[in-house]
Amino acid sequence: MSLRDELLIPEPAKRDPTSIEIMRVWIADDNQHFTLRGDIWDDPAAWGLLLADLARNLATSYCQDAAIPAEEALARIKDAFTVELENPTDT
Repeated sequence: MSLRDELLIPEPAKRDPTSIEIMRVWIADDNQHFTLRGDIWDDPAAWGLLLADLARNLATSYCQDAAIPAEEALARIKDAFTVELENPTDT
């Protein structure tokens, strides 16, 4: 992996001396690979909030980059999330 493949660190994370990285996701060998800091919150519901924030940010990104309305992108993300939880394509 080269430096050009790495995502930028957000400016607030650079400025805040108490910031910590909690998740990385890669596509490698045609699969998703994760490293997570699962012990960051006592209540796993906090991850649900993070996933909801992530979905909204992705929908906004699709709206800006692919000219898909954010509401439509979010609906597609939610639908795929539900399907994948109920019937995983991979274990």
